[in-house]
Amino acid sequence: MLSFMIKVGINGYGTIGRRIAHAVSLQPDMTVIGIVKTKPDYISRIASNTFNIFINDLKNKEDFNNRGIKVKGTLEDLAGDVDIMIDSTPEGVGEKNKQLYDENNIKAIFQGGEKSTVGESSFNAYSNFNESVNKRFVRVVSCNTTGLARTLFPIYNRFGIKHVDATLIRRATDPNDSKKGPINSIEPSLKIPSHHAPDLKTVINGINIDTVAIKVPTTLMHVHVVKAQLKEKASREEVVEEWNKYHRVLRVYGKEGLSSTAQIMDAAREMQSNRSDLYEIALWDESVSLSGDTLSYIQAVHQESDVIPENVDAIRAMFNLEDKEKSIEMTDKSLGIGRRNI
Repeated sequence: MLSFMIKVGINGYGTIGRRIAHAVSLQPDMTVIGIVKTKPDYISRIASNTFNIFINDLKNKEDFNNRGIKVKGTLEDLAGDVDIMIDSTPEGVGEKNKQLYDENNIKAIFQGGEKSTVGESSFNAYSNFNESVNKRFVRVVSCNTTGLARTLFPIYNRFGIKHVDATLIRRATDPNDSKKGPINSIEPSLKIPSHHAPDLKTVINGINIDTVAIKVPTTLMHVHVVKAQLKEKASREEVVEEWNKYHRVLRVYGKEGLSSTAQIMDAAREMQSNRSDLYEIALWDESVSLSGDTLSYIQAVHQESDVIPENVDAIRAMFNLEDKEKSIEMTDKSLGIGRRNI
């Protein structure tokens, strides 16, 4: 295992990138060398107070200078000075950037919007941490797939699963994005299963799952309605006991007023977490039931933040810094995961 600080670059400082940068900066075994921005916007100005700013194109340097934002260098400069690049650029851009990372002989993590073939493995900390040990290119699966993996893996691992049916009610866009829709509309994905089913199979080998995705006009969270047919007999208490072993699964209670995604995110604000994020998957306790061998439950996924712990753990796996249990423990401690109860 390595004993030095891993030098990390963040290419793309949007919804996910800025949160990864913050999370990495909290780790004792890694440091953020810089972030890459394309525009001298308010995000760049705020970020420049904490991180070195790099730009994707030298032609943009004058714009940054005119706004009083100091530029450290270009993406190419950053790639030459880091051990790993976290690529959180828009969907499809990461694959184009891969050649640059390859030429600079550095490792890279891509996000769930990229095709699974962009990496040597896809990653979820609970279900397949070891598959990314010492790998050079890894993809962290999407927010929805991460949410499904977090709650299904404990059940799959303990009781076995014959088949899963999951309906994903997806937020339309993130809170800071006013350009996207739908507005006053519900938009089902006409592809069944949706892409989430094959994506989950990249991190839970052999799971049998069908998914349906429906986009709705909200920005707060995704909601998943899950039915899992178990291989082994289990009681509700045994299922809940299994989930309780995993800190990134957080049971919430409608009877305490947490009956909607708005209230869950309000609770996250009350807990004074960073950016009011909820890294855990919120699982409604009252929704958990067993009918014969079929387990049913409903969960909520904060799409802006649930993949952040996975990116940190993926770095440790790729450099073989710590084993699965130790890495998860370190990440959870740094982000306050497991110390909250709502």
